Amino acid sequence: MGQCEIGRDGPSVVVAAVDGSPTSLRAAAYAAGLARRQKSVLVVAHVITTPALLGVAGATTIGAISSVDETLDEVAEDLRRQVEKESVRIGLEARFRAERGDAYTELVRIADDERADLVVVGASARAGHRLVGSIAVRLVRAGRWPVTVVP
Repeated sequence: MGQCEIGRDGPSVVVAAVDGSPTSLRAAAYAAGLARRQKSVLVVAHVITTPALLGVAGATTIGAISSVDETLDEVAEDLRRQVEKESVRIGLEARFRAERGDAYTELVRIADDERADLVVVGASARAGHRLVGSIAVRLVRAGRWPVTVVP
């Protein structure tokens, strides 16, 4: 009889990208279930991206930008609370990371920082992504980790 390999067969760290959309929340639920079954660490990544059109309008929109930023921070804090509450409820080791910037760039950085074995994202519901490419497609093309896209 051969010697057994020491270690694990599944992922040690699962990164789930969450932006609050229905597909991203399904992706997070899928990632949480997988991480719980595999006894992995779940890292929920939320990238705060200020809408580009706000910056185009000029200095008169500083109040609007501040208001939008506050709302985006509140969304991130709400997601953080949900992750903390649900991870305790299901007995899962989870961390929440909120970063500001370009979603693709920050997700790549988070996955690298966390030494992810798997990245889970929701499928984009935007029609334009069929032409330009979604974050999910860009992550797959990066070829750095297995990527699961949840519909």
